[in-house]
Amino acid sequence: MRAEVIAIGDELTTGQRLDTNSQWLSAELAVLGVRVVFHTTAADTQAAGVEAFRTAAARADLVVATGGLGPTADDLTRDVLAEVAGCPLELSAEALVAVESRFARRGMPMPETNRRQALFPRGSAIIPNPDGTAPGIDVTVDVAGHRARIFALPGVPSEMRTMWRGTVESAILGMLPERTTIVQRRIKCFGAGESVIEAMLPDIIERGRDPLVGITAHEATITLRIAAHGRDAAECQAKIAATEATIRACLGPLVYGVEDDELEDAVVAALDEAGMTLATAEIGTDGRVAALLAQAASRSRHFGSFRGGLVLPRAAGPGGAAALAARARAEHGAAVGLGIGPVEPAADGRGEIEVALVTDAGAESFRHMLAGGPSLAGSRAAKFAIDRVRLWALARG
Repeated sequence: MRAEVIAIGDELTTGQRLDTNSQWLSAELAVLGVRVVFHTTAADTQAAGVEAFRTAAARADLVVATGGLGPTADDLTRDVLAEVAGCPLELSAEALVAVESRFARRGMPMPETNRRQALFPRGSAIIPNPDGTAPGIDVTVDVAGHRARIFALPGVPSEMRTMWRGTVESAILGMLPERTTIVQRRIKCFGAGESVIEAMLPDIIERGRDPLVGITAHEATITLRIAAHGRDAAECQAKIAATEATIRACLGPLVYGVEDDELEDAVVAALDEAGMTLATAEIGTDGRVAALLAQAASRSRHFGSFRGGLVLPRAAGPGGAAALAARARAEHGAAVGLGIGPVEPAADGRGEIEVALVTDAGAESFRHMLAGGPSLAGSRAAKFAIDRVRLWALARG
């Protein structure tokens, strides 16, 4: 089965916004065993939309689109699909009730323009949207003698993903010639870049492999997603277990967790396993380290592992990060003090931040080069600091 992903919106064609929806959908389709052969981005005009969908429907068996389902005059996806399908738009009473109820729950009257969101090409099906006012459209069209099924979803990523999980994914599975069970597992890593990790996993990340292993990066966290196909869940789990064992053997301590685990969750758990407590003091990271650890502790049974943190706006003074770590440890009565900052200029013009751990055994210091924009650099620095604690705790757990 060949698929095409279409993203609609002037904000995408003008470069004002990055198209992350197409990236996410393509990864999800790959897990299902569906090959994506084209990506198309179209402006918010009737002509551009019709051309994009007609071209896609003529060369792909499956088309998944995002955007253009809102209530305003430039939200034209429903009009475009009606023209491509060669049928009129009709008001769906079911969809209208769903849209009206969204406003009723907020205690607001529904604007008349939102009635557009209940219009569907004749013969199409509604894709429910539990999180927004824009239902999706499921329609099959015939272009130049070629039939294609189109799923049109909102451009809001959170709504699109919920609708994919709730409706579209299972519908596509039903289209596949051979129904199989698909099980997925995510392995989370930190401490090396995407290309380095890929090089450490020979023959693991390659097309056509079963189970398939995909790799993505977000703010220096690397996620390896294993997707296995099999007759049943047990067969899939067996495939995943073997691949996960290989990944862990190759990557060692770079692997910190699975599924929705964040690095800070692994740190709090590792501290508890080692019977240690932690306090922090930081300059130059806007309190990110303390915030992340506090959040992890609040959602964990290891709440007492993190004692608290100091966020200081002024220079650290003599001793730098080690002095900060010692101060945090003393003020909070923790076994481990973590000091971060201040940011200093490096020889190549970038910023550099010091990280230090202080325990009864003494102090350890590390340097981290800041990279990316201010927000990304701060996030990476906070994760680097937190990971120093994880590795220290693992060595003593």
